[in-house]
Amino acid sequence: MQFNIRRAVWEDCPAMMGLVNELAAYERAPEEVTVDLAHFMESGFGEHPVWWAFVAEVDGLVVGFALYYIRYSTWKGQRMYLEDLYIKPDYRRMGIGDGFMQVLIEEAKERNFAGIVWQVLDWNELAIGFYKKYPTSFDAEWLNCA
Repeated sequence: MQFNIRRAVWEDCPAMMGLVNELAAYERAPEEVTVDLAHFMESGFGEHPVWWAFVAEVDGLVVGFALYYIRYSTWKGQRMYLEDLYIKPDYRRMGIGDGFMQVLIEEAKERNFAGIVWQVLDWNELAIGFYKKYPTSFDAEWLNCA
């Protein structure tokens, strides 16, 4: 099966929000999604976007997305923060995840970011295994606060 990875556009937002809801259900927190579609769209494609994304398509259907924003580290400078990388279960193990990582790495280089950071749930063994293919360090020292 062939897939295409491209930059997300305004028209992709409804499909991306559907994937956000799928991801939340997978992460056992469907009730945590409180953003509405209008806010999501404005935040990515309005006058002052705060996030950027890539989508994966198969036969014109958006089957995955990788969404990031700029994080600032007083020690490192601007870094890409990968908020979500999600692929519908039926389309996994096709190379889409690797494709996303390659375009994200290239984007980080082009934008002169001082690296890419992200989080993964400690029980998500499939994702942990995937990320271990890349030069990744896992940090158990820091606690997340919200």
